[in-house]
Amino acid sequence: MESVLLKIRNLYPEMGRGEKKIADWILAHPHDIISMSISDFAAICGCGDATVFRFSKRLGLVGYQALKIAIAQETSSYNADTASIEKTDDCITIFLKRTKDIIQALETTKSVLSQKELKNAADAIITAKRIAIFGLGNSASVAMDAQHKFMRAGLNTTAYCDNHLQAIAASHLTKDDVAIGISHSGSSVDIVDALRLASQSGATTICLTNIGSSPIEKYSDVRLYTKAEETKYTILAMCSRISQLAIIDAIYTYIIYNADETAAEAIRETERALQSKKY
Repeated sequence: MESVLLKIRNLYPEMGRGEKKIADWILAHPHDIISMSISDFAAICGCGDATVFRFSKRLGLVGYQALKIAIAQETSSYNADTASIEKTDDCITIFLKRTKDIIQALETTKSVLSQKELKNAADAIITAKRIAIFGLGNSASVAMDAQHKFMRAGLNTTAYCDNHLQAIAASHLTKDDVAIGISHSGSSVDIVDALRLASQSGATTICLTNIGSSPIEKYSDVRLYTKAEETKYTILAMCSRISQLAIIDAIYTYIIYNADETAAEAIRETERALQSKKY
């Protein structure tokens, strides 16, 4: 079943001003709509009941009540299966709980990741002259992983994990290049700014972020969403990182099987070059 939140994202460009207000509010506060009447919800969005009903119909739902049910089912699926870490838990118990969270994050990410957007990202990366990947903090490791994989396929790729270098690199990109911004929140000032500069330079911009309204989308031609609701004991966005890595792996595998002979030879050259590093 297609995610209602993803459907809102996909249909957003076709919506009128009132419907976009509704979409923005839902994406920012998906849990809060559940207990609200249609009149209360319309009032908080600054529109009429009829606009809310029309918005629901656009999503293929029979009305506002169906919209609430769809959102409730989607937003509650994670919380129902997630166990909190207790201070008394031993290491193996924590491991089992963490793996359960990770599996759930991967499952929910499947529901919001657009097949079309994923293919668009992969095709843009295959044909890019240069690929600049921006990540800071927890996202830096994902950016480095993407660089490692794309370089193996012979692609001209650099991961930038310093905010000054990100700005410099983004400003020198061209229409033949691709910029990838990785941010779980989608609100990292430096990552958003790097994508803005890349967009102004004419590059194709791709964001890898958690689903929900965020500034990074404004400067993204292609949007790749994860869905990982990090729990209260999670200091870092750990589950989302695994989902991000899985998306990068999927793109890399697509490149291997769909790139031209030059890329295939680059992969073989990589393997030959690494043979000397093993006993």
